[in-house]
Amino acid sequence: MSDVDLREHIDQSYRASVAGMDIPWMLGQWAEKQPEKICLIWRPFTGEQQSWTYRELFDAARKLAAGLKNRGVNTGDFVFIHMDNSPEFITSWYGCAMLGAVAVSTNTRCVARDLSYFEEVVEPVCALTQPKYAELIRASCSHLRFIAVTDTDSGEPREDVGEIISSIDAIPFDELPGNKPIDLSRPDPARNLSVQFTSGTTSRPKAVLWTHGNGIWAGKTSAQHYRLREDDITLIYMPLFHTNAQGYSMLSTHWSGGTIVVQPKFSASRYWQMIMEHNVTWASMIPFAIKAIAGQPVPDHKMRLWSLGARVPEMEAMFGVPTLGLWGMTETLTQGTVADPDHLGPPGTIGRAAPGYEIELRRPDGSLCGPGEQGHLYIRGVRGVSLFKEYYRNPEANESSFDENGFFDTGDIVRSDEDGWLYFCDRDKDMLKVGVENVAASEIETVVMQTGLVGECAVVGQKHHMLDEVPVVFVIPSPTGAELGSDELEQKIIEHCRVNLPDFKVVRSVHVVEELPRSTLEKIAKNVLRDRLPAIEE
Repeated sequence: MSDVDLREHIDQSYRASVAGMDIPWMLGQWAEKQPEKICLIWRPFTGEQQSWTYRELFDAARKLAAGLKNRGVNTGDFVFIHMDNSPEFITSWYGCAMLGAVAVSTNTRCVARDLSYFEEVVEPVCALTQPKYAELIRASCSHLRFIAVTDTDSGEPREDVGEIISSIDAIPFDELPGNKPIDLSRPDPARNLSVQFTSGTTSRPKAVLWTHGNGIWAGKTSAQHYRLREDDITLIYMPLFHTNAQGYSMLSTHWSGGTIVVQPKFSASRYWQMIMEHNVTWASMIPFAIKAIAGQPVPDHKMRLWSLGARVPEMEAMFGVPTLGLWGMTETLTQGTVADPDHLGPPGTIGRAAPGYEIELRRPDGSLCGPGEQGHLYIRGVRGVSLFKEYYRNPEANESSFDENGFFDTGDIVRSDEDGWLYFCDRDKDMLKVGVENVAASEIETVVMQTGLVGECAVVGQKHHMLDEVPVVFVIPSPTGAELGSDELEQKIIEHCRVNLPDFKVVRSVHVVEELPRSTLEKIAKNVLRDRLPAIEE
């Protein structure tokens, strides 16, 4: 058997692992096996707690699918879901899956420029949103057949919701579901499931397309990594429009028959309260949240696991929760590297290659790194199963992201120690990490250059005590910009960014320079610029 034939034989075995399964099948299994089991608890900051059983969520999603179909949404159509964490987000996402429509979960911090671009790429037929975003959706997206608007903003009442709906010719979200649940088609893991737009090194985000097989893999594999069972309960505060909350938390829990407790967003003052009231057993965490609860009394909890970017024994000692190091991205659906709950590994590790994936750490010339060497992380899986299907309508990005052997270039720098443990080192693709958001410096640079006030610029990350880093820009003014004082130039650049970028991409400061430092091949030496910036401590 040739290497090519062997590779295809192995890939086919992974495709067979999701055969006969899709997201409606997954939720339907539990609706049949344990219909009265609570699968979703909604804890808004205003108003009463609500809960749904597996049967209730399954039926609610199928009724929403029926309502979408009644309004002309068909299998394969794309649907914008532009919502913060809420029950409506979850029923909308599952409802699209029941119909066979593609849920496009968009970042609610996006501005009009982003939404117009997203519409251009995926051509959605409708949008499901909340009152505070409804007018923005209407103004940004000109080809939608209809917009459905919820009656609250993630539980926060809106007295003007009727006026908003009327002014943009929308429909109330509550009127969208059909009277009867839709009949489901035969499970098809190859059917398109969802899109998330992710930052890249180009000036605009890329549409990462998942199949139902990808969704099953994300849920099943994450559950295996965390060793989840039916009695596990997780707290979700991270945004559901991202992979972490969608794949790592929601799908993994609903694969294993457990319960998710969902909040509109993170709340330091409510964190331990939610953990104790609902007997939460594990949670996906980020450094920002951990720092925010540091100093609070730690109750006698039942938490057995924090899913984290790296193992941090100091946090384990402080909070009494094991920290599971891991690495993943939207394109890998779940964790591409992960430690084991019983074998956490040394401090700082992101684990080892997860089952179902092959990884390589490569030098710039393509040769493999040895222990202790930092290298470019490449990962191989099966497209549409353990790796995303494609960057939708972006053949150039698909071509450049994979090598001739099917390995995906992650853009991250990783090293391995003598014992095989992996450690994250840096990002190679000029990316910033702002809280939970990955940000391409080039996208911000493109917007800054559009002002006409700058001849050349370089965006870098400035270390931040809570957010990892925040974007700042070094600029050489254009003749027009040189006529302005430095304060006025900074003000105009930041204001232009606020209009054209989500808030987390807006530069925090503008540094005027006469020249930019250069490295080989005349590339801007951004490491030199970063070294000029003191860490923001408070």
